Amino acid sequence: MSKFDILTKYIPIIQEDSIGEWVFDKENDGTLEHPIQVPYVNYSGMVNNFVDDVYTFHNSNKDMELTRYGDILKDSGLEWDSVSMENADVSNLNAQSVLALIMGAVRAERFCDGALFEFFKSGCILKWLEKLNSIE
Repeated sequence: MSKFDILTKYIPIIQEDSIGEWVFDKENDGTLEHPIQVPYVNYSGMVNNFVDDVYTFHNSNKDMELTRYGDILKDSGLEWDSVSMENADVSNLNAQSVLALIMGAVRAERFCDGALFEFFKSGCILKWLEKLNSIE
């Protein structure tokens, strides 16, 4: 067993999962009595479990220093933004850098609704997990 199994087990699951869907408020008309809700992503159970497992991995592997994901990305020549992360050439990245990409994607959701959705839908999460799997 590898210490990355808690994350790499999602490789086959991601390919079969819907990931989630954007929810748009079509019920309310925008008046004071019926304000329109901001759109949000209703994530699948798999995504919620994945996020939980990312934090579980982090808590069990403090030596990886994933709270420093921004610095780790920068040291790998990447920025903590969707363009840089989505275009990252992972072929030469080490496990810590790949994990920083994953943590950066999970953390991005806290600042921008739907960020994690885009990382899943673009295939980045799957690509990063496959790289992690090849490292072990």
